Amino acid sequence: MKAFLKRIRGRVFPTRPALSIVVVVFNMQREATRTLHSLSRAYQTGVSENDYELIVVDNGSAPPFSMDARMARHVRYFHIGDALPSPARAMNFGVARSRGEYVATIIDGARLLSPGVIQYGLRAFQAFRDPVVTVPAWHLGPDIQRRGMKHGYDQAVEDGLLDGIGWPRNGYRLFEISTLGGSCSDGWFRPMAESSCLFVSRADYEAVGGYDERFRAPGGGLVSHDLYRRLCSLDGKDLVVLLGEGTFHQLHGGVATNATEEEFARRYRLWLDEYQALRGEPYSRPEKAAHFLGHIPSQAKQFLSFSAERFLVEDPVKAPGRSPPSLSPE
Repeated sequence: MKAFLKRIRGRVFPTRPALSIVVVVFNMQREATRTLHSLSRAYQTGVSENDYELIVVDNGSAPPFSMDARMARHVRYFHIGDALPSPARAMNFGVARSRGEYVATIIDGARLLSPGVIQYGLRAFQAFRDPVVTVPAWHLGPDIQRRGMKHGYDQAVEDGLLDGIGWPRNGYRLFEISTLGGSCSDGWFRPMAESSCLFVSRADYEAVGGYDERFRAPGGGLVSHDLYRRLCSLDGKDLVVLLGEGTFHQLHGGVATNATEEEFARRYRLWLDEYQALRGEPYSRPEKAAHFLGHIPSQAKQFLSFSAERFLVEDPVKAPGRSPPSLSPE
């Protein structure tokens, strides 16, 4: 791993990081502060200070997002004053200002990461010639958050859950207090609808034009689904799912994750319509066969068992006792 990273940096430019991670934030001071810690060298395992850079694009927060001095030394921060409701332009803005040969995009800055995401994301570029790498998504809490909110789940409950596992001392304990997100509700081994944390070469990101800024819905609608599908459709690409890793969504009033069921259903219909108008066909999740890279921490064994059971079901949509897997944003 170290030799690979040294070779990558040396081939590109002596001070250029192998990876640029771009995070978009909007009015999430509580959540993004934790997210940035989960991306720090103090939290992520198996990586060093020169392996990656971290770029935060504040998509019009009022007041602007504020970092403590220790974190600010390791982050390049940009604030967009004339922000659009969709984060697509903000993400492309950040990637355009990044320097790594590879980019990782986190379009929702309220997502905590497990501790091996960056290490294994980089390893994927060593193990495969030119992969598309994705990290499955979870919600903090006992249920999808828009359902959990109806039963009293709020930020205070969430803070208590994080305190209860002693986060951030062991980031893998996030699996103990989380549930699978809607777009990967069948676990690691079934096709997923979108990527909440996506690694790709800069060349591939630019080849597909990045996030399509014609997606104008607040929160981006299906813009992440769209980019993920377009990248998976490129010829000769290996799809790599990081096994045993995840992103964990915090409650922050997001337009997709934290709307009421009724409001979400209304918005979702509009997002589907927007996607079809732009692409000329309904959205469907990529069916590309995946490779798997990583390890299974003990805290995630329940999800490994669940994922294996879902994988063995011939038709998950018709399986008894389960709802169809969702295409919806996380």
